[in-house]
Amino acid sequence: MMRRLWHEFTKGIFQENPIFFIVLGLCPTLAVSTSINNAVGMGLAATFVLVCSNVFIAAIRHFIPDKIRIPCYIVVIASFVVIVEMVMKAYAPALNRALGVYVPLIVVNCIILGRAEAFASKNPVLLSLADGLGMGLGFMLALLIISAIREVLGSGKLAGYSVASGFEPALVLSLAPGALLILGLLMGGIKWLKSLRS
Repeated sequence: MMRRLWHEFTKGIFQENPIFFIVLGLCPTLAVSTSINNAVGMGLAATFVLVCSNVFIAAIRHFIPDKIRIPCYIVVIASFVVIVEMVMKAYAPALNRALGVYVPLIVVNCIILGRAEAFASKNPVLLSLADGLGMGLGFMLALLIISAIREVLGSGKLAGYSVASGFEPALVLSLAPGALLILGLLMGGIKWLKSLRS
């Protein structure tokens, strides 16, 4: 059982990373990956919602009629998103303003709905917990990598602190085309490294 739990946890971080391999959740990834602070905030929010919704859906999966399962999943996910949004507004208002509409849009994030449909609805609570935690941490890891590259090369800062004096930042990396460029290069690099292994 521990081996299976470990597999479900690690697959979301490495083999089935939602951003780099499954290619889900790109809208918030491209929009909020302008800084490390935004990446951590969005990553923690999405991970909380993923874990809680996976656990809750796995616990009630036998009671949900098949015909209305997707609306039921959305109601469960939306409930946890409301909790995240209220906590963020109360304790991190600056982060809430920085993330803007992308916090409420976690409700329709295809990573979360996809894990509810593909995994939590078919597996027990403990495995669903491990899956949600792994996928959430994989999402946050991808956000952190993309954000670090964009923030350093696009503004010469990291987590708001200057990292190099006299450095001329490439401002395009702070914009949407820069996010697509970085994401594409990272995905290409990862596929190239995978091809070297095989």
